Amino acid sequence: MKAVFLDRDGVINKYPGDRLYVTSLRKFRFLPRAKEAIALLSKKGYGIFVASNQAGVGKGVYAQKTLDSITAKMLGDIERSGGKITKVYYCTHRKEAGCGCRKPKPGLLKKAARQFKVDLKKAYFVGDTIRDVLTAHAVGAKSILVFCGKEKLSNQRNWEAKPDFVFKDLFSAAKFLAR
Repeated sequence: MKAVFLDRDGVINKYPGDRLYVTSLRKFRFLPRAKEAIALLSKKGYGIFVASNQAGVGKGVYAQKTLDSITAKMLGDIERSGGKITKVYYCTHRKEAGCGCRKPKPGLLKKAARQFKVDLKKAYFVGDTIRDVLTAHAVGAKSILVFCGKEKLSNQRNWEAKPDFVFKDLFSAAKFLAR
């Protein structure tokens, strides 16, 4: 299966801001053309996985039930737009927990690879932070950094890792992957 991993906040939906969380359905807003991008990738035969840190649950900022309802609405809206997310993987642990699934550790990608027989060396990871780039590199996947979330091109000299590709948003990345 050819696969694309997507971070959630700042790639699919509007980035809530540093140290802030999407804590309700009302605060979850798709980025422009994100649903269209996922539909395009779906039509091109990609297995699409969401791999996202959601430590707000572990910190008690919002409940697992809230995260589940946000996810259900996101998946429904994507399907109504012609897209399909194969599976969503979240790390809800706090940074201090030291788990293997919190990005930049690659546990979420490895779990998907085991469950769906994904060759990570042929996969792509689209994210909006250098942490996402590091996650991709940890498993030999190609990294795509988009500038519709946290990271800015102007910060390039401070990056601890270089992305394989950069695009302004998920739709531009999807057009590249669909070629």
